[in-house]
Amino acid sequence: MDTKYIFLTGGVVSSVGKGVTAAAIGRLLKERGFEVSIQKLDPYINVDPGTMSPYQHGEVYVLDDGAETDLDLGHYERFVDISLNRVCNVTTGQVYAEVISKERRGDYLGGTIQVIPHITNEIKRRIRMVPKTTGAEIVLVEVGGTVGDIEGLPFLEALRQMRGDVGHENSLYIHLTWVPRIGATGELKTKPTQHSVRELRSIGISPDMIIARSDYPMDQELCDKIALFCDVEPRAVVPMVTAELLYEIPLLIEKTQVGDILLKRLGLAPRKKPNWRAWEKLVMEMHREKPKAKIALVGKYVELHDAYMSVREATRHAALSLGIEDEIMWIHSSDLEKGRGVELLQEADGIIVPGGFGERGIEGKIRAARYARENNIPYLGLCLGMQVMVIEFTRHILETDEVNSTEFDPATPHPVIDLMPDQRDLTDMGGTMRLGLYPCQLKAGSRAAEAYKSDSVNERHRHRFEFKNSYRDVLQEAGMQFSGLSPDERLVEIAEMENHPFMLGTQFHPEFLSRPTRPHPLFVGFVKAVKKNVSR
Repeated sequence: MDTKYIFLTGGVVSSVGKGVTAAAIGRLLKERGFEVSIQKLDPYINVDPGTMSPYQHGEVYVLDDGAETDLDLGHYERFVDISLNRVCNVTTGQVYAEVISKERRGDYLGGTIQVIPHITNEIKRRIRMVPKTTGAEIVLVEVGGTVGDIEGLPFLEALRQMRGDVGHENSLYIHLTWVPRIGATGELKTKPTQHSVRELRSIGISPDMIIARSDYPMDQELCDKIALFCDVEPRAVVPMVTAELLYEIPLLIEKTQVGDILLKRLGLAPRKKPNWRAWEKLVMEMHREKPKAKIALVGKYVELHDAYMSVREATRHAALSLGIEDEIMWIHSSDLEKGRGVELLQEADGIIVPGGFGERGIEGKIRAARYARENNIPYLGLCLGMQVMVIEFTRHILETDEVNSTEFDPATPHPVIDLMPDQRDLTDMGGTMRLGLYPCQLKAGSRAAEAYKSDSVNERHRHRFEFKNSYRDVLQEAGMQFSGLSPDERLVEIAEMENHPFMLGTQFHPEFLSRPTRPHPLFVGFVKAVKKNVSR
């Protein structure tokens, strides 16, 4: 069959949930037997979010092939349970860099380079690469930002052209808008949606479906009004009230028959009946009253919880699978340096120290690792979290605070964490770390091997610094086990403490491979240890 394309745009305001909606629709189509992939078009000029501050962009989500991408790709992978690749995240920076590179090589034979057709052709080329590289039969394409944003115009023009390229029967446009409520009158207002659709139609795109987001229920009369003024079939106006739980959204959209409406419009018939039993069980478990486990997340960017989106979700997946509710206590590592937040550590049933870059707040993370070691509190360190665990233990063994990482103290006499050799001569920061999926050999009998129930795994990485091997012997003799190594045994991938309920750190990011109905083994192992503290 011809590849089918579903394009999602947003209107009225940003952050109305396009990414989660795209992910949920992808799951609906997968449940009906189709191979699905999802692509995010980001209009910002950065090449990727890899060099952007988490305060600006939230989490940087890493794919198997090492692409540093938007956090929405995490939603796509978790909801649809697929692995995406680098063509699934496109930015203005990537598009213009490619076009300018071609111009410099003379590929355009001296022609004048313009937004139309050169930029739009490059955008369309990247859209068409998705089915070629993923084998997808249906491709969902989400455009970041809001209709009316000047930086998004080339992407919308490219989407307009796609209908002419692939045919009306192979393309479909969904517009996601916000329906505000006027507090004084209690009325829901459709006028912003009407204006947003008018703006979209002025570009040449007429939506086939409108998903109307609101914090309040919408009656059929309001949906009919949107359909009338926006020239959309009444049944293609889908009201979506803000969900209490993130993972309810696919089930809520399923009830609106969106999946069947989309397939009929694309000339497709379902290949199988959707089976939501596992998903319904997940949501039911989320609603059930459960014992609460207090888990301290000690980070540098905790003011913006989206900076740790995958860590939060992976913890939730594991907790749900074990019949408990995770209560995240957000602790700023800089506060711990100043003696604030220690009382939260004392309340914690478990401690997670996630990744990060730069010197700020590092001593606070080291303090959290020390507290976990000395008080037998379950600890999970992710990337930098593993490194501070090693720094803290080496300081304890060598009885000196001069132990450090050369990232934070280039002159440290005890560089237990050091820059990877192949990173030393790099000048560009973007896309140059150790990125993507790499194999790891597990030590038999270790806590890591017990969790994975395997002797080897593949995990996603994002780092420049590594454990310095000259310290292996002294730490092993003192009770630290290096239970995961690269196949050539050159790189330490997992370190864990012996004679501790659970104190384990990974150089990789296991949170990126956790799924709602298939939680990551290391998070499950950590939460199992945490659960033992819940009733203490």
